[in-house]
Amino acid sequence: MSDDSPVTSVDVCVVGGCGRVGLPLGIAFASRGLSVVLYDINAEAVATVNAATLPFAEPGADEALAEAVAAGRLRATTDPVSVGASEHLVVVVGTPVDEHLNPDLGAVPRALERCAEHLRDGQLVVLRSTVYPGVTALTEKLLAGKGIRADVAFCPERIAEGRAMTELFALPQIVAARTPAALARAEKLFRHLTEQIVPLEPEEAELAKLFTNTWRYIKFATANQFWMMANDFGLDFARIRHAVAYDYPRAADLPMPGFAAGPCLFKDTMQLAAFNRNNFVLGHSAMLINEGLPLYLVSRLEDRFDLSELTVGILGMAFKGGSDDPRESLAYKLRKILALKTRETLCTDPYVADDRFVDLPEVLRRADLLVIAAPHEQYARLETDKPVIDMWGLTGQGVRV
Repeated sequence: MSDDSPVTSVDVCVVGGCGRVGLPLGIAFASRGLSVVLYDINAEAVATVNAATLPFAEPGADEALAEAVAAGRLRATTDPVSVGASEHLVVVVGTPVDEHLNPDLGAVPRALERCAEHLRDGQLVVLRSTVYPGVTALTEKLLAGKGIRADVAFCPERIAEGRAMTELFALPQIVAARTPAALARAEKLFRHLTEQIVPLEPEEAELAKLFTNTWRYIKFATANQFWMMANDFGLDFARIRHAVAYDYPRAADLPMPGFAAGPCLFKDTMQLAAFNRNNFVLGHSAMLINEGLPLYLVSRLEDRFDLSELTVGILGMAFKGGSDDPRESLAYKLRKILALKTRETLCTDPYVADDRFVDLPEVLRRADLLVIAAPHEQYARLETDKPVIDMWGLTGQGVRV
């Protein structure tokens, strides 16, 4: 279906709908029989979706997208008029922090401002983005100030990349609204995906999402700090962690070390810190540990090798294993540091497309030293006689550096 198709009444319009959060959500609703339009300012992504092709990797979504497009239940558009045709409007735009680690409170309001003239009374406006506490109230105020009598709800996304088409149906949905009517409408909408609904007040739900991501970020920082401690004493953290967690449920969630990155965890930890007047010692400590990991890693390499004489290959540039998403990946920070220290630095990734990258066989041939920066499963079976730095424990050869 073309982008300029006439606007018809639909059940759901997803604002920012061709991204990694909005598109799986739209596909999920369409798979349950709802009619969905995805409004997005990225014309290239819109054209890709309308051609029934995913603009990114998400297991299980490709077939469901093709089916939804073919059945006429899902289409994408750059036309803001589309927001006025839906009963339910779901906003999933990104909510970044700036270069000073301050939250961008205007991301959601700006998205609504772009299409405000097409909003109408009686719609349910659902915020799905992870927002700074108070943005739901700010949205209510914005709509009221424009004379739009709409219900507003906050229902945060909870999926992990690569698991969207499972978790959208399996995980409980947090649903929050100021009025019983808005809460009931939001609950009815998300019961198309799951029967497990957790009702909260909007500010409670805003904090619940920030707490969730921050908790994961702090857990990763804890594992990374433990790894550095063990490593500095010449001990293998992987063996210690195995002993700690073996048939011991209270320690089963202790992660392995590795780069804690991506577009959410660090950013949302900083949003929570800003909310608490930057009085968040635990969160800031986690940031120093996780963001400092590439520096620590290179420092340890300098203790063992004369990096100035070596070509170093970085394996994996995505922010996590099995992903094609390079956003906020600490592999790029590692590359920047190594570029100052080494004779040459080579990068490769089986999923992330970049003209500057080289194929894995060439990296294995040219590099003197290999560093696994993203734990793609392909790297668990490396056949090489070069030293391999594997803090993830992917190769099963220990994690000492």
